Amino acid sequence: MRDIEALIESLPVSERVKSDVKAVYALIADAESRVHGRPVQDIHFHEVGTMDAVADVTAVCLLMEKLDPDEVVASPVHVGSGFVRCAHGTLPVPAPATALLLEGVPTFGGQVRGELCTPTGAALLRHFVTRFGDRPVMRVGAIGYGMGKKDFEYANCVRAFLGESEGRREQITRLDCNLDDMTGEDLGFAMERLFEAGARDVYTQSIGMKKNRPGVLLSLICMPEDADRLAEVMMKHTTTLGIRRQDMTRYALKRHVTCVDTPCGSVRVKKVSGMGVEREKPEYDDIAAIAREKGLSLRQVREALKL
Repeated sequence: MRDIEALIESLPVSERVKSDVKAVYALIADAESRVHGRPVQDIHFHEVGTMDAVADVTAVCLLMEKLDPDEVVASPVHVGSGFVRCAHGTLPVPAPATALLLEGVPTFGGQVRGELCTPTGAALLRHFVTRFGDRPVMRVGAIGYGMGKKDFEYANCVRAFLGESEGRREQITRLDCNLDDMTGEDLGFAMERLFEAGARDVYTQSIGMKKNRPGVLLSLICMPEDADRLAEVMMKHTTTLGIRRQDMTRYALKRHVTCVDTPCGSVRVKKVSGMGVEREKPEYDDIAAIAREKGLSLRQVREALKL
């Protein structure tokens, strides 16, 4: 890893590109470390450490800097099947490091015999892709093809579309369960655990249930790839016997957080834009911390900071 990092530092590219290249190789090194049971700094790169591999990774990072997309969506990854020969011998497809890098990513095998996703490709996907799923509705402005050298039954290519969408839509999942035998304390504890586990939002609604019992509808919003894991957390910390899952899309504004220096200290400001909307708002936790420290109200802090 030290040799790779030194090589990256010598490249005549921007700091952003160097940072991206290092991040991609850090993902590969971590996967190889887990496969071999050795510290990251002791890992020896073979195929992924050759100069053409470094050039491939750097070229992708240069391209991503030039394109600077707001979002990168990739289809489920076709990994291929069978076996592949490498420096470690003959390994099953996907290779062990590739399989680790694709943990949590939707993948499939199929009938193509051969390696269709390498550790390098998997690390690039892991680093740059915002989400995996169907291609969004968009006005396409450019299309690119990357053709492989091997001949398969199907076209051996990667295809990329660059375009704009009217409104940014993202895939989300909602998990629901009805509860009529939990105390408010237990329910509050369960909600805390769900937030800690990565839920985007958790909320309750009062409902009427069978046998004329008042109950609570517990719902959470999460990314699709987190749904199975969060369902386990919901099962563990509630008394439900079943959880409903609904996959859907939502319109979402582009979000960007910046830090603003003020007389009271640094304050994070959340800026959103898109679909004809543009606004900004100081982060509540930062404003609340200043208010507690100064003995002021939230309104007084906002007025003083003019945020």
